Order: sequence, then structure tokens, then C-alpha cells
Amino acid sequence: MSKKGKEKEEETMTFKLETAPFDPRFPNTNQTKYCYQSYIDFHRCRRIRGEKYEPCNYFKKVFTSMCPNAWVEKWNDQIENGTFPGRI
Repeated sequence: MSKKGKEKEEETMTFKLETAPFDPRFPNTNQTKYCYQSYIDFHRCRRIRGEKYEPCNYFKKVFTSMCPNAWVEKWNDQIENGTFPGRI
């Protein structure tokens, strides 16, 4: 591959990495509650507004960046089984 082709390929491979913004309801360094509340808010929003309502994805973006994947998988399984402890 020529030097020009490699430079052009590197230019097109840019990523924008973001994390959840600061939420004054959760000012401490332990962000567990922020993670959990965002998960619940996402599912409440989808239930109330419908699955195609785009602003609900804000909460999904927050909980996917804040919560460990194992927690999300466990909560998803609990929702499917009807054993999730939160009120959605």
C-alpha cells in the first residue's frame, strides 16, 4: 500500500469516545446509583413513549457506558423472567 493510501485510510478511522455527563443527583465518585437509575429510566421511557422514541437512547448511552456488562445482562434476564426488583 502506498504512503498516500495508508494516510487516507488512517484519516477515515476516527472515533469519538464519550462517557456519561455529570449528573448533579449523583455527585459522589461511586456511580452505581447513576448506572442503575439510567437503566430504569431507559426502560420507563421506552414503556411510556414507545421503542422508536429517540430521546430514550440518551439513557441507554449513559447506562451502557456506566454499568458493567454483567449487571446489564443480569437485569435483562430478570426483566424477561419477571423478577427484576425495580419498578419500571
